Amino acid sequence: MTKALVIIDVQKGMWSNPDWPPFDGDGVVARIAGLIAKARAAGAPIMYVQHHGADEPNHPFKPGLPGYPFHDAIAPGPDDDVTVKTRSSAFHHTDFDAKLKARGIDHLVITGMQSEFCVNSAIRGAYERDYKITLVSDAHSTGDTRVAKAKDIVALQNMISMDFGAVKPAAEITFSEAGL
Repeated sequence: MTKALVIIDVQKGMWSNPDWPPFDGDGVVARIAGLIAKARAAGAPIMYVQHHGADEPNHPFKPGLPGYPFHDAIAPGPDDDVTVKTRSSAFHHTDFDAKLKARGIDHLVITGMQSEFCVNSAIRGAYERDYKITLVSDAHSTGDTRVAKAKDIVALQNMISMDFGAVKPAAEITFSEAGL
């Protein structure tokens, strides 16, 4: 079994609107950085997913705009893989599934932004393709909406994700075969 760390849409644009910051954004980034260190130490693959807001004129995640790059604290290294997507799911019209299969990856440790959109879509897409899934409960986030607070959306995503796989805090995640 090959486990990979998946980092979804942790792009600078998530912090571009001061009225809509990600819940515990700095803490989430710090925990993802810790997971990156664990994955590198174990030789586990790190797979980044980057949103490209091609179809939306004012989308902060457009190439060339300051919001498009990954957050500096978790930027990909030279050996990390990056899949660019234009829809919510990392699997929709991308080569993400083919890349995972080519590397023999069958277990995804999922982190990122936004809990109720791209993280949720990745979990469902992975489940539909028979991947083993672990959502890192304290390493995904979103912002408040008109109807729900971000902390509640994160908690709801954690609960829903239990139907698709494991849900664990970053402190419990390992990348060694013995710690699956």
